[in-house]
Amino acid sequence: MEIKVLGPGCPRCQKTVQAVKDAVAEAGVDVTVEKVGDVMEIAKYGVFGTPAVVVDGEIKSVGKIPSVEEVKKWLQKYNREA
Repeated sequence: MEIKVLGPGCPRCQKTVQAVKDAVAEAGVDVTVEKVGDVMEIAKYGVFGTPAVVVDGEIKSVGKIPSVEEVKKWLQKYNREA
């Protein structure tokens, strides 16, 4: 599983990265978390609001900071499908 946090590095983006990392740590799953700050790379996802979270190529959140619990739900869905 791969999670990408899209954003230029603003405080909201940093909080989103932290929420994702906290959720991954709490869930104890093997997940790659990548911060994408390049505007051209972000544009490839068709995302115009940041922060955005992409899980295995699927956009899960745009323009808000997801809660740790919300991210954990995404991880649980992945674990059930695996």
